[in-house]
Parts: sequence; C-alpha cells; structure tokens
Amino acid sequence: MFELQVVSNTPMTGVDDLDVLAETFLVQIGYLPKGYDPRSAGALSVRDSIPYRLFMDFFMKYPAKVWTAEELALNLDTSKPTIYRHVNKLRSMDLLESADVTCEDGQVRKGFRVRYGDLEKAWSFTEANVNMAMENYKKTVIRFQQLVKERAEKS
Repeated sequence: MFELQVVSNTPMTGVDDLDVLAETFLVQIGYLPKGYDPRSAGALSVRDSIPYRLFMDFFMKYPAKVWTAEELALNLDTSKPTIYRHVNKLRSMDLLESADVTCEDGQVRKGFRVRYGDLEKAWSFTEANVNMAMENYKKTVIRFQQLVKERAEKS
C-alpha cells in the first residue's frame, strides 16, 4: 500500500544544514510525526532517535547497500520489530526496496536499501505513485459530482 503525507511546503533549496533539511523533510512526508518526542525512546533529540538515525546513518549514508533487519537492529541497539516498523513506513512511501543479501553465515536473508540506490531516483517513483493517486481521486470526485447531480435532478 502506498502512503505518503503531502503538505504545502516551500522548497528548502536555500538550506545548507543537512540535518535541518532532513528533519524537516522527514516530518513533511510523514516519516517522522509532527511534534515527535524521541525522549520516550531514550534519545535526547530527533537526530538521536532510531527512525532518524536509520534513515540518515544507514540508508542515506550507504544508499546502495542492502541492510538486513538484524544488522540494523544490532547497529542501532534496538529490536527487529522497531526496525521493521520504520522500514515499513519508508517502504510504504516507495523509498526503499527489498533485495536478497547473503550473510556471513551463508544464509540468504531479505534486506532493504534506498530504491535504485539513489534517493532522487527513488523519489521519482514516489512522485509517479502520487500522480496516480491524484488521478484516481480526480476520477472519484468526477463520479461523486455526477451522482450528486443525479440525486438533485430526482428531487
């Protein structure tokens, strides 16, 4: 299921601080909840939180690398369910893709990476999904209006 929060925003083309830009963007798209308080999870700030570090320290720092949930949980000192919760949110935005990775023990496990190993390319995929969703909304609105008119004509 594709899910992305869309809010009116100003492009942050003049922002030079990567962390400010990342934090704002991640809130805007709904990955980080607005007003997110990471202290409940033991972090001092949003930038110390699991979802922020997962995105910035792993997926953005090494976008082409395929990460397993076990590897991410170990590196972030958290549980696999926590990793999956945040990974699934990014996957629902079509920013991450699944890929098989062979682990040191020879087992093949499912892993995740930034789609196409490049955020800009991944975002193109996200945009296509938004455009398709908007077209479907438009068709629904047209049908809605049609039915409203039909009901009014019967009254």
